[in-house]
Amino acid sequence: MAKDMTLLWGSGSPPCWRVMITLEEKNLQGYNQKLMSFEKMDHKSQEVLAINPRGQFPAFKHGNNILNESYAACMYLESQFKSQGTKLIPDSPAEQALMYQRMFEGLTLAQKSGDVIYYDWKVPEGERHDSAVKRNRDALRAEVKIWEGYLAASGCFMAGKTFSLADVILYPAIAYLFRFGLCEEKYPKLAAYFNCLKDRPSIKSTCPPTWKDTPGQAVLKDI
Repeated sequence: MAKDMTLLWGSGSPPCWRVMITLEEKNLQGYNQKLMSFEKMDHKSQEVLAINPRGQFPAFKHGNNILNESYAACMYLESQFKSQGTKLIPDSPAEQALMYQRMFEGLTLAQKSGDVIYYDWKVPEGERHDSAVKRNRDALRAEVKIWEGYLAASGCFMAGKTFSLADVILYPAIAYLFRFGLCEEKYPKLAAYFNCLKDRPSIKSTCPPTWKDTPGQAVLKDI
């Protein structure tokens, strides 16, 4: 099964990380994988473009089936291997509804995180507009407060009493926030969630290797 799978990925990418977490949770170790470099523009290489014509990571293939959108790949793997490994979609309709809601809300969190991180990262300081910086940061601050509120009563899991696709999708996004300097003291519920799951085997074994030996950044310290 896993030998029919190929994943081309880049370290530090939440979309890549969530696919790898799913593969681990579904006991699909042994798939073909290749760690590639963003810095060397490997995502624009012919090897990647042959699978993902958008020139992005992840590039994922199972047999003849290509799923380059991480949400799609995670849902597909759960659907195809539902009786194997961790059950990632709960039976309870209420928990299912919450899981799907949180999963797709994660798109907004990723967008607003990116608006801040990539604006600071890619736009030279002298070319940044104060109004854009403030607007992006205010929007992310409001978004993070929503997630802090969601986690006030949910403990270690994002939706219900068990690890689910909501955690697969959202844990990498939240870890990314802390990697870029989000203050744990200011958002204790998010910090508790982050720390509760960081040693889960599927998460720990797939943690971005470039994060292990390099310090994070302080881009989000004032959020």
